[in-house]
Amino acid sequence: MKEIVVISGKGGTGKTSIVASFAALAKNAVLADCDVDAADLHLILQPDIKKTNDFSGGKLAYIITEKCIGCGRCEEVCNFGAAVFNGPANNLAEKTYTIDPIACEGCSVCVHFCPVEAIEFKDAVNGQWFVSDTRFGPMVHARLRPGEENSGKLVSLIRKEAKRIAAEQNKELIIVDGSPGIGCPVIASITGADMVLAVTEPTFSGQHDLHRVMSLTEHFNIPTAVCINKYDINVNIATNIETKAQARNLRVVGKIAYDIAVTKAQIEAKSIVEYSSDGLKNQVVSLWESILDMLEQSTNTRKNK
Repeated sequence: MKEIVVISGKGGTGKTSIVASFAALAKNAVLADCDVDAADLHLILQPDIKKTNDFSGGKLAYIITEKCIGCGRCEEVCNFGAAVFNGPANNLAEKTYTIDPIACEGCSVCVHFCPVEAIEFKDAVNGQWFVSDTRFGPMVHARLRPGEENSGKLVSLIRKEAKRIAAEQNKELIIVDGSPGIGCPVIASITGADMVLAVTEPTFSGQHDLHRVMSLTEHFNIPTAVCINKYDINVNIATNIETKAQARNLRVVGKIAYDIAVTKAQIEAKSIVEYSSDGLKNQVVSLWESILDMLEQSTNTRKNK
């Protein structure tokens, strides 16, 4: 079983469009959308959800109304203003406290300082993750609630489930749509992967962020290739990106031209290779073939060591 992770230094480089095309070309892979903070692979693949699970990445405080004596100790020790004196009356007080789940940071200080042990620490539901069927095979994806954290933990869960499905269904390939940037979700996306494809665009920000991505994959010693999307909007920067990648012994395996057909394909919920039949499709197919070739070479190199 091999795992290819597609990432980018910044959002909007075309990473997800490329992953959708890879899914169409692979035909026998398990797909994983690990861009959990802003997942959008489902917009193209239109998954049929078969299984929904809650994701808990942390805990929140919860006041037991019947036990609360309204002393205000929780409000005193909370640095986030989450303890609010707006709860109903009980047999002990005319008014009680509640915890605002939006403001609560899950530090548990109030739990420890409550004199009557009226505060519980419960698992928080931060989002959902799904197992679905698509026209190209099984897909594991998720939806993290706005403002929620621990997305790295959710990414690890998605990859683990994708590997389980691949083993169960005897799939030889996992294609991962990773997160943009270089933070925790990205590290969780690439750690232990067989290969990373970094998608960039010929802009100054794209060039800068690609440099950070290359440093990250070098740190984890993961075979990495580069794809320059919309390379023809600034050929000079594209050439500079290619030169710098080669200087770091990284192969530029594809250069895709800007084409309005990409947007039209997205509107029709299709991958590029499903929508286009001209040079754009050929560029993506060539990129995919180069990826498979590089993955095979990397596998052979590891076997010979």
